Amino acid sequence: MKIRREHKLGILAVAAIFLFIWGLNYLKGRDIFRKQITFYAIYEDVTGLIESNPVSLSGVNIGQVNRIRFMPDGSGRILVENVISTEVPIPVNSVSVLTGMSLTGSREIIITLGDAPEFLQSGDTLQSAQQSSIQEEVSQMVAPIKQRAEDLFVQVDSVLIIFQAIFSPQTRDNIVVSFESIQHTLENLEKTTNTLDKTINQETTRIAQIMANAESISTNLKDNNELLSNIIQNFSSISDSIAGANLKETLRHTEESLASFNQVMDKINKGEGSMGLLVNDDKLYHNMEATSKQLELLLEDIRNNPGSYINISVFGGRR
Repeated sequence: MKIRREHKLGILAVAAIFLFIWGLNYLKGRDIFRKQITFYAIYEDVTGLIESNPVSLSGVNIGQVNRIRFMPDGSGRILVENVISTEVPIPVNSVSVLTGMSLTGSREIIITLGDAPEFLQSGDTLQSAQQSSIQEEVSQMVAPIKQRAEDLFVQVDSVLIIFQAIFSPQTRDNIVVSFESIQHTLENLEKTTNTLDKTINQETTRIAQIMANAESISTNLKDNNELLSNIIQNFSSISDSIAGANLKETLRHTEESLASFNQVMDKINKGEGSMGLLVNDDKLYHNMEATSKQLELLLEDIRNNPGSYINISVFGGRR
């Protein structure tokens, strides 16, 4: 059977149209020979995200962004339509994360799997999240450093102002005068130190003697420790005896004795009794003085003329 030319042209046209549709979808990331599902995600800003950007899971490309449009509610949020393969089941509580802008300025969507038992169906909307771009992360990292650098520059500026104030001509003159004063002080201190060294050298012998005497005293105290202990103990005993004595009674007897003595002295002064007559009678005193002189003369005569008063016989006879 011979195929007519018109049939051939029709088959070629259909094949061309099919290849065109398949190629166009392939270029868009669609595979008309594989089953795919569509899901949605809502974002606040999708700068850098374009249609046909990849949708990946754990680093594997499973689909692409199909369409980007504004939400019909007028909120300004962006509705992103994504097409993915059904080969990998996606839990319904998974998250569609819009990555930050890369160095080339492109972005993609990464699926973070959830743990729900139900799986994503075509037309469902996943929770959305956005990552910071590299520029934003760098800015966040650099911001504290920038702030600290600014603070450092402010401090350096303050230090420079202080240095300018310090190193003014008057201040420099004051610093020079201060250093000269310090130099004089050090020289005086050196002289004082030399004088002290000489004094110490001169007094070394004396100090050694003082130390030897101190050591001798310490040795004596150590050697006489027992004696000192006995003295202290005796003193303690004496003090205890004094403390235990009836001092009040002793003083009372002393007062009575003094009163009696005063009475005796009054009687003597009045000439009462033998002592009173002896003290107050001049005649008796003169008689006693005359008797004493006569006794002295008698003793002198006995000493000079013992034979007149004492007879001594050698043979027993009387002479």
